[in-house]
Order: sequence, then C-alpha cells, then structure tokens
Amino acid sequence: MNQHSSPETIIQCQLDAYNAHDLDALLATYAEDAKQFEHPGKLLADGRAQIRERMSRRFQDAHLQAKLIKRSVMGNIVIDQEEVTRTFPEGRGVIELVAIYEVQDGLIQTSSVIFGATKLDALK
Repeated sequence: MNQHSSPETIIQCQLDAYNAHDLDALLATYAEDAKQFEHPGKLLADGRAQIRERMSRRFQDAHLQAKLIKRSVMGNIVIDQEEVTRTFPEGRGVIELVAIYEVQDGLIQTSSVIFGATKLDALK
C-alpha cells in the first residue's frame, strides 16, 4: 500500500479484497509484523504468514462476504461495524462484528474484532 494513503482508504482496500477473496491484495494492506486479535487480547494471527494461513482457510467459504454498516475514523484508528455472511458448522448465517484497525505508515499494524450475535438461517 501507499504509505501516503489515508487510514480509511487502507481499510476500504482491505474490505474490498476480503469481499473479492483476493488474498494477496488483502495481505498487501497489512504490515509484515501485523497482529490480529479477538478483543480484548486473544491473539488470532501474528505476522503476515499467519494472517495468510488464517485468511486462506476463511476464503474457502464461497458465501463469505462483509457488509459495512458504519465506519468511524479517528486519526490512524478506523472502526468498522459489519455484518459478515459466512458458513458456520451449524449452517450459513450472519454474524455482527466490530473491527478496530490501527494503521501505521500506510499499513494495518493491528486489528481487533469484537464478535456479536450470530443469526443462522438468516438468508433463507
């Protein structure tokens, strides 16, 4: 990514790559030593290699899509409220989440996700 891109632009590129299931484009938005957390501090992935592994598994779900509900930007922090459609062990559904991104030098340094309610069979 361009280090002069705004944090909001970086996060939008990440969301677009996520919805396109474009792993390389998604990884290009993350710093080499980026970390992903489940809020408040459960480490999900440490570095691009682990993010690649985690997201390549996730992208195998043909139903995976994130819908942006609301975005807030405060300096280098971007907070997205989303609804993510995906396949759960119990079937296809939607999960609400909040993602908090910290952007440094044009790349995502950390992301933390707060998972909300899951609605199964929401698409029938």
